[in-house]
Amino acid sequence: MTNRTLVIVNATGRQGASLARVADAVGYNVRAHITTKLSEQDGAVAKELRQLKNIELIEGSLEDPKLISRLFVGARRAFINTISWGDEVAIGKALADAAKKAGVQHYVYSSMPDHAVFNKGWPSLPLWSCKFTVENYIRQIGLPATFVYTGIYNNNFTSLPYPLFCMKLQPNGGFQWTAPFHPDKPLPWLDAEHDVGPAVIQILKAGPQKWSGHRIGLAFQLLTPRQVCEAFARGLRRPCSYKRGPITVEVPIPSGYRSQLAGIEELFGKWEAPYFGPDIQAPDEALGLWAGYRGMEEYAREVFPVEEAANGLTWMH
Repeated sequence: MTNRTLVIVNATGRQGASLARVADAVGYNVRAHITTKLSEQDGAVAKELRQLKNIELIEGSLEDPKLISRLFVGARRAFINTISWGDEVAIGKALADAAKKAGVQHYVYSSMPDHAVFNKGWPSLPLWSCKFTVENYIRQIGLPATFVYTGIYNNNFTSLPYPLFCMKLQPNGGFQWTAPFHPDKPLPWLDAEHDVGPAVIQILKAGPQKWSGHRIGLAFQLLTPRQVCEAFARGLRRPCSYKRGPITVEVPIPSGYRSQLAGIEELFGKWEAPYFGPDIQAPDEALGLWAGYRGMEEYAREVFPVEEAANGLTWMH
């Protein structure tokens, strides 16, 4: 590999930061984009990335055409994970156009399904369907690309009162997770910080000759909600139970996320639709890329208490 420049968009997100750390360690020259609207947590990640020897940080808005036009110059590989910084479809298309113009040879795009395409009775999830629209555009312009569909982050769980993945602390010191998912229907799971980087590095290593045009379900375990709670109970050595119920919102959230939650409740609660849609299977391809994944029990034991302590919680003491 003569050209070792790798562009990462959203390098302070869980997916991008995971890849940046691994790519730096194996000798890529990483051009890492970060938005200037950094949260306090993102600021800590950006500070970490600045200390890595093979990473150049590019700060700015993805709504700036000049920044996008220079982002890919001289690069042959890219990993793109956009979030709702603005018009995500327009940003996604502009990034793809710039990458094609610069001659990027392998473009790995973090996509998600639009379930309404597969079944007219299923709702489109607004934070996912925009990614599917961009994926189709990437295919249309002929950019050599691979599309990774990430499972549910293990790291979503918190005992803070955030909707959908709140592990609510109980009076007996245990936890209860309430969500609309069927208790015995498997869902795909991923420790994004631990496992996205090693898996995507293997995709880049094999190149577009193997993976161009392919969708990969990036999840390393299929666990039912009951099995998730059993893994938490083993990892934490505390009781943990699952209760099927509606999503409750106890804290202020953006309106777009509120719409996403309503769609999740209908799509996976009422219709029990397959998480990735009917065409993507997990975890076999992900395991073929990276066998050293962090499972749910290990996450609960080793990481969940650390993240909780970082949020100012003290239940683990």
